[in-house]
Amino acid sequence: MAHPFRAPRALRGWLSDRGSLTRRLRARHADFRVSPVARGLAPPFFDEAQTLRLNPKALAYVRDVLLMGGGHIRVFAHSVLPRASLRGGWCGITRLGTKPLGEALFTDPHIRRLGLTSRRLDARHPLYRAAKRHTGLTVQHLWARRSVFCLNGRPLLVTEVFLPAINTP
Repeated sequence: MAHPFRAPRALRGWLSDRGSLTRRLRARHADFRVSPVARGLAPPFFDEAQTLRLNPKALAYVRDVLLMGGGHIRVFAHSVLPRASLRGGWCGITRLGTKPLGEALFTDPHIRRLGLTSRRLDARHPLYRAAKRHTGLTVQHLWARRSVFCLNGRPLLVTEVFLPAINTP
């Protein structure tokens, strides 16, 4: 993934902020909400399988949501949990519904963020295509950030794709 400072200046703070995106969006938008668009077992994308050290054909629990506020879709969020991690501490992930994942990630002291990377996505990347499918956007590229969170040695991969409305009031 690319360094966030190659991104447009208006996105750099979003891409490099190590805090809770949920908390930051709630602070900006009183009507913040999470709209789930897909969830269930599916194979991870190739780069996700590499990051999680999974067989690309293995199934994982995948959750896609839209983070909304101020009448706009601000972020397309995509999380991938290896199937083996569905037991134990991560088991509640499948029951989040409209609750933000970020609340769980940043309130449990046992969960550690292992890193933060960013990347520009275009039509060649499946996350760009997923964001486009769920939002109807037609921009040429989008910027995303990705983190691995770890609980009891089990990883959860979270990718947040920032949509053009991220900086609009």
